[in-house]
This record gives sequence, C-alpha cells and structure tokens, in this order.
Amino acid sequence: MAGAALTPAAWTSAVAQPRLADDPFQVGIASGEPLPDGVVLWTRLVTNPQAMDSGMTRAPVKVGWEIAEDDKLTKTVRRGEALAVAEAGHSVHIEVSGLKPNRDYWYRFNAGGHASGVGRTRTAPERGAKVDKLRIAYGSCQKWESGYYSAHADLAEQNPDLVLFLGDYIYEKKASKDGVVRFHPPVDAQDLASYRQRYAWYKADPDLQAAHACAPWMIMWDDHEVSNDYGGDQDRSNPAVAQFLKRRAAAYQAYYENMPLRRTVKPVGPNMRLYRTLDWGRLARLAVIDDRQYRAHRSCDAQQNEANEKLIPAACPERFDPKRSMLGAPQEAWLQGQLRDTQARWNLLGQQTLMNEIITPDLRVSNDGWDGYDQTRRRILEGWRDAKTSNPVVLGGDVHCFFAGDLSLEKGGKPIASEFVGGSISSLGRTKEVIRGMMGITPALKFGDGATRGYGRVDITEKDCTVTFRGVQDALVPKSPVSDLAKFVVEDGEAGLKRV
Repeated sequence: MAGAALTPAAWTSAVAQPRLADDPFQVGIASGEPLPDGVVLWTRLVTNPQAMDSGMTRAPVKVGWEIAEDDKLTKTVRRGEALAVAEAGHSVHIEVSGLKPNRDYWYRFNAGGHASGVGRTRTAPERGAKVDKLRIAYGSCQKWESGYYSAHADLAEQNPDLVLFLGDYIYEKKASKDGVVRFHPPVDAQDLASYRQRYAWYKADPDLQAAHACAPWMIMWDDHEVSNDYGGDQDRSNPAVAQFLKRRAAAYQAYYENMPLRRTVKPVGPNMRLYRTLDWGRLARLAVIDDRQYRAHRSCDAQQNEANEKLIPAACPERFDPKRSMLGAPQEAWLQGQLRDTQARWNLLGQQTLMNEIITPDLRVSNDGWDGYDQTRRRILEGWRDAKTSNPVVLGGDVHCFFAGDLSLEKGGKPIASEFVGGSISSLGRTKEVIRGMMGITPALKFGDGATRGYGRVDITEKDCTVTFRGVQDALVPKSPVSDLAKFVVEDGEAGLKRV
C-alpha cells in the first residue's frame, strides 16, 4: 500500500511539519482489537524497510489520522494527531472510541507531506446483541524466504469481518544460502534494532499490507517472533536464561511496535500479557491464548530423540503431571472463567498449533506442543464438557499443514469440540507420506494436507459454522491463483465436523 503525495487542497487535516523526502508509509497501515465503540489504528513510519534504522532519523514526527463512515473519507467522524518517536520505532497506536457498533469505517494517516493508503476496519457488535453472521479469515506461519503471499492477497478479497493471525508472523534466522524464493536479512534477529528491521522487511510486502488494510486483526505470537521452539524462559539455542530474557524483551517490544494492539498490553521487560477474548454479540466469543510465554519447562528433555529433539517417549510420566501447564496457572484460570460465563452460541479458541494427540508408530510424541502438556489439554476439554460450553471450535496453526478433526477425552470417544488448523501462508509443510502416517495414527483427524499453502475462512451463523480451507496453487510464484481446498461444517448443538 504505497503512500500518495499529499497537497493542502486534498486534505485539510494535514499537520504542519517539515516534508519527508521519501514516503514514510512503506510498511502500510492496520487496525485491530475491535470493540463495539472503537478500534486501534496503527502505522509505523519507515522510509527504507531494509535498513536497520528504517531510513528514519531520531527526530519525532507528527502523524495525522482520520476515520470516516465512507471509503472516500468525506464523512469523517474522528481525527487527530499523534507523535511517532524513535523510542517506539516511529510506530503509533491510535485507540479510537465513540464509534457506532457493528459497522464498517475507513481510515488513513498523513505525515511529512505524504498520505497513506486507505484502510477498512469494523467495530464489533454490542455485547449481547443479536448478530446474524460473522466471517473470520485466519492464518499463520509466513516465512518470507519460503514463498510469496498470494494467500494474503486472496484473504483481502474475501471481505472478512475479522482477521485472526496465530503466530510466526516473522522468522528470526538470517538469510539462507540457497533453496529460497527471496532472502531474509543477513543477520539473525536478536536485539531490538534487528527485530524492527525484520518486521519492516516483511511488512513491505504489498499482499500482506492489503490483508492488514482489509479488516481489523486479532493477533497472537508463536515461537519465531522470538526464537525457534522457545518456551517460557527456555531457548533451545541459548541455555543462558538471563541472556535469553533480554532477547525476549527486545522481541516483545518490537512485536508491540509492529501490531495494532492496545496500550494495556504494552510489554514490561520480557513480559507481555496477550491472552484475551473478543465477543461478537451473542453469536460468537473468540478466546485467544498464549501457549509460549508461561509454559512449564519441556517434559523429558533428557529422553528426546537424537534425530528429532522434539520427540520424547509417549509414556514419559512428566507429560501427565497435572502440576505442569502449557498456559500457566493464571491463564488457565482465566480461560476456565471464559468457558463458564460465555453467553455466545459459538465459542472459538484461537491457539497456535495442532491440539490433537499424535503418537508416532515408535510411541513418541512432540514435547513442543500440547502432547508435552497432556493435562492442560485435558483440563480444557473437561472445562468445555463440564460447563456445557456451546459449540466449542478450535482454530490453530504452527504445523504448516491443513488439518481438520474432532477432539475428545479418549481416543474414539464422543467429540467435545472440532479443530481446524489453517495451513501456512508460505512456510513449507510435510510430505503426503507423512500426512498419511499422521492420519493413520490419529483417526480423529478427518483431513490433512501438507503440500498446499493457504489459510482458513470461518463463516458463522446461528445454525452452523462453516470452515473453508483456501489453497494457493503455487506459493513459489507471485500472484498465484487461490481456490477452495476443502470445506467442513459444524452444526449448532451437534459436536463433530462434517465434510461438505
């Protein structure tokens, strides 16, 4: 979304300040965190997305903004100014209030004599309001080197009410030597400057910008926003806790600067509370959880498979220890409260990975996901059952594959919820042989595809929840066609998915 030159006649709300020689909106604009009366508007001033300093000086820059009821911005309802400062990576987070519930708005920014493109956003319905429908587009895992973002371009054309991103927005490693379609920066992201550069590098992509500008986003991180496979204060690549927490603090600060988030979640050192809920009237509640920051240390690390450091014996007693949590006790207690007090017809859980248990033929499981924390998963399923939570549906990412299946407390037992893992935007997946093996081991999985990149679309009405997997024909080429890969429905009051 390239910025356009701004003239005083074109926009009277321009801020008087020195003109910037280059367009400062080269990483686009975004909105997020919708409420019935407002949203967060975001931008970050960057004139050179590949430069470590983003092409900006240390000087603060005034940023004007406005939001309107029409896409031509002739019916402006709010406008104002903010100061983009170097200490915040020249990002701005505008918390707009006083808007009408459940309707579209359009917005833009101006700075240094330039205007951004125009973005569309949407407020949530009033709490308790009757709502006929909701469309969510969700995805994860968009490694820059592995493919292009045709999935994002298609997502933007689907007119979603909300976009949910479930982690691995960036990948932290330096450029690979070969086998990639486009290169990462030449250094690992390890400090604030290099994480800021990595986000700008990704956000310069026009398809990603289009996806951000099409609807408000709700976001959650996974591991690559910090370091591969990290959990809590553990980093596989660096066992020094103090050093890793310093890196985590830098990563969390950069994450906040580059996402449309509210000030209430601004990180304090290496800590940032990001789990939260969004209510869409009485139709749906979306709970988004953080399974990285608070998890107990990995189970049975000493027994891990030498060929794959994530695999441990399925009989590992630690993974059944009820004292160990993937979410941490405070977040688990919060989530159980959300399960008990919900009035929504559909209750969605946005989390980072595949929730179904996968035990390999040689009786091993991964200790990096839910299988390493068996009792946390069980408590959630029991919580849905005991609270008689209406229509629980799990949305996931991380594993670079599409999966659809049902969740139950015992293998072959009565479904309590259904889960849909929405593939990956560009990160490479698994072979057909591996997918066949996983599904053969886990009959609860009804569909799997590791060769196709893409995302998921969720259409909710009072009667049903339809999940459509949208697959990219070839993520290795720009502007690839995208089409339906598979479609499933969960009917109101009837646990278990059906293929349609």
